[in-house]
Amino acid sequence: MQETAALLSEEDLALVHALQLRPRASWTVLGRALGVDPVTVARRWNRLAQRGEAWILGSPGPRLFDHVCVAFVEVECAVGSAAGVIRALSGHAHALTIERPAGSHDLLVTVSTRDLLAMSRFTLDHLPAIEGVTAVRPRIVTHMFTEGGSWRISALDTGQRAHLSEPLEEQRTRQGPMEISPSDRSVLRLLAVDGRASYQALATALDTSAATVKRRIDRLVRLGLITFRCDFARPLGGWPVAVAFWARVPPADLPEVGHAIVRYPETRNCAAVTGPCNLIVEASLHSLADVLRFEMRLATRHPTLAVVDRSVMLRQEKLLGHLLDPHGRSLGVVPADLWSAPGTPATEHRRAARLV
Repeated sequence: MQETAALLSEEDLALVHALQLRPRASWTVLGRALGVDPVTVARRWNRLAQRGEAWILGSPGPRLFDHVCVAFVEVECAVGSAAGVIRALSGHAHALTIERPAGSHDLLVTVSTRDLLAMSRFTLDHLPAIEGVTAVRPRIVTHMFTEGGSWRISALDTGQRAHLSEPLEEQRTRQGPMEISPSDRSVLRLLAVDGRASYQALATALDTSAATVKRRIDRLVRLGLITFRCDFARPLGGWPVAVAFWARVPPADLPEVGHAIVRYPETRNCAAVTGPCNLIVEASLHSLADVLRFEMRLATRHPTLAVVDRSVMLRQEKLLGHLLDPHGRSLGVVPADLWSAPGTPATEHRRAARLV
């Protein structure tokens, strides 16, 4: 008997949208924007989080993508071995996202490492050594136009969004040295498990002071090295279709086309990549019929763009470290650690292991 799951309510989606805009805002600020009291907002969020229907995490910021190596890796598996490969890959801190496309390859894995040398070790040595893997084709990202943390749903009106606009003192300057210390890495691993963890909870876990933790996080956010994002079970929220388009664009047109595509509300990821296609566009859509409509918009608005291949994802197994069930709910998280040596075992945290 197939399990059924209830769709998220309009109130749930409004809260998700609010937390996409201000992931660490107080319940008072969020309640003011949503027109409900802080206790109600906190109760709604706890219910969503406990069910794995929504979660908040700290993830690589926009400036960090200019200093690490990211690749979309196509993986082929022996017949009947894909599930075992996914289990093995899910425990790797460098395999951020794992998807099962309906297309020419069995898995599409988003991999991130500290540099190209580490990427070569992961894709040339560790990935092919997993039992059942028969082919590995990395497409190295040469420029990230946008990533999934920038994707927003449309559940709030203009006035509600205005209540959640970022205060001027919190806006990023992105000026300063790009440096991630071992202490920063420890903070990032905890924030990958619970992006709303209090400064005191983080300080207790790290045996330091809350003021020190706050100073580290403020610096990382200000420089664009970390960002906070709210994700949710997309099939339960009305976005059951994830699709990837591989396209060719004349190199001279690539910057203009890429920056235009990131403004589409459906765009989740858009990046320039190596290989026979030089652009990948990943979108979250409401229906399978929207796949053709989205592709027609790409072709109409960007005549020099040629879609070479498109793949609808049959299932998302892992999303930026979070292990997902067939309905897109989070079962647990394997925190990303871009700076660890490829192949280093990661520690999985089940959903109940949340900080306060």
